[in-house]
Amino acid sequence: MNRGATGRYEVTTTAGEAVRAFIPDPLPPRPAIDFTPERQRLHEEALLACGRLDAITALLPEPELFLYTYVRREAVVSSQIEGTQSSLSDLLLFELEEAPGVPFDDVVEVSNYVAALEYGLRRLREGFPLSNRLIREVHGVLLSRGRGADRRPGEFRTSQVWIGGTRPGNAQFVPPPAHHVAPCMVDLERFLHNGRDYGALVRAALAHVQFETIHPFLDGNGRVGRLLIALLLHHDDVLRQPLLYLSLYFKQHRAEYYRLLDTVRTDGDWEAWLDFFLEGVRETATGAVQTAHRLLELFRTDAERIRGLGRGAANALRVFDAFRSRPVATLTELANRTGISFPTASRAVEALAGLGIVREITGRQRNRAFAYDQYVAVLSEGAEPF
Repeated sequence: MNRGATGRYEVTTTAGEAVRAFIPDPLPPRPAIDFTPERQRLHEEALLACGRLDAITALLPEPELFLYTYVRREAVVSSQIEGTQSSLSDLLLFELEEAPGVPFDDVVEVSNYVAALEYGLRRLREGFPLSNRLIREVHGVLLSRGRGADRRPGEFRTSQVWIGGTRPGNAQFVPPPAHHVAPCMVDLERFLHNGRDYGALVRAALAHVQFETIHPFLDGNGRVGRLLIALLLHHDDVLRQPLLYLSLYFKQHRAEYYRLLDTVRTDGDWEAWLDFFLEGVRETATGAVQTAHRLLELFRTDAERIRGLGRGAANALRVFDAFRSRPVATLTELANRTGISFPTASRAVEALAGLGIVREITGRQRNRAFAYDQYVAVLSEGAEPF
């Protein structure tokens, strides 16, 4: 539907140039979203896909095992959209403080994303409301170290920003002037709480566009905007475990993603954006279920192979269980986590390496780290750096 522009322009001066900054109208859209039978069916299919994803967590013997690495894949992909070049292996090594040679600033950004997501989820579980204060706190964690630490972490911007282009005059998009940021975010917070008639998926779709349009921070807006989707769906109990992340879908369809954001602003075509978003939810949730099944089968098959080792099978299985929960580990860490001696852990890892299940990834003689290769490979699909 073409509603015309979903906001108004205000001429402002930034970096010595006069530009037209866009100030979005408050949500919800007017007129209301047109829920045709086809769109309603797509919405139901997306919800069903989320339901299947929620159900698969009940089948996983230890859901936190899958969650640990899946959250980290999301952090890698979401940060890649902003230009980082870290891989999932880089992040897992960094968390072991065993990351020589990886791009430090990039991997710190990814690690911050994990911390920000986990912080936001923990606050929600403690009963803290999904609010502007929580959004600012999450942003503060996201930019707590590394690049962006000097970009007012946890504070709404007090200066003009622009998106795309080399200067304000040739920018692709200019968000609201700074004095409009707080009122716009108050309106968004109000919609998050009062727009429940739309349902969680539609509310997340609308809120994401609105947040990206307001661009309330000096840096980190894209990542916080994607985090907002996950936090809202978890807050509304769409998923008991936070396993639905759209960053990979947005990464794979970057040009269409940005085009539709612009189309909402210029033409008011919320429906085209909503269709894109719901298709992404359906595709992403279905893919996550398939990934979980693949990993369950991988664990089962590899455990069966390990049982064939004979006398060393018991300790090898204990070490294997440690790799299932953290697919990159050093020998010292494996010994500590399994409660077996370092020499016993070393022999177990050598047995797993002999089966082709794990692989040494540092190339060093001391402080070696090993990866559960196939597990990392499955989770890394689509998460390779650009």
